[in-house]
Amino acid sequence: MSEAADVPTGVSVGAADARFTVRFELNGERREVEVPARWTLADALRERLGATGTHLGCEQGVCGACTVLLDDEPVRSCLLLAVQADGRRIRTVEGLAANGECAPLQQAFIDHHALQCGFCTPGFLMLATALVEDDPEMDDETLRASLSSNLCRCTGYRPIFDAVAAARKGEGG
Repeated sequence: MSEAADVPTGVSVGAADARFTVRFELNGERREVEVPARWTLADALRERLGATGTHLGCEQGVCGACTVLLDDEPVRSCLLLAVQADGRRIRTVEGLAANGECAPLQQAFIDHHALQCGFCTPGFLMLATALVEDDPEMDDETLRASLSSNLCRCTGYRPIFDAVAAARKGEGG
């Protein structure tokens, strides 16, 4: 069996019981974690590092509840092997607040009632963080299309759109 490009040297693709150390920056802090070869990034974040804000919904990359930022790009952490994050920067919802204060985007979600059960909220917050940081001037159509990649079964999406639209313009609730 050949070696996969994103699997560290010496770890066979068929070696499900193999374990290895992955090093990355998590929310600004250098971290090192030992994981089984088959673990996803979501597994490593939740089970080894306590970043339980990264939610697992469909585990097929469809719902977006597990969205994190990998080198400032939103990714579905349920579809990424933990080894693929080696040497990278990861941001999770736990890294948004600073000094006990909500980030402006988090406050906008509160102000616009953009959460109900809250299960999808961390994924939406991470996706929206990337969108706002990348292009705060994006038009409403682009924002709406971008947000449609994540699923919410409670809010009807309008409050989420309103919250992100306000945050991208630097407006409060």
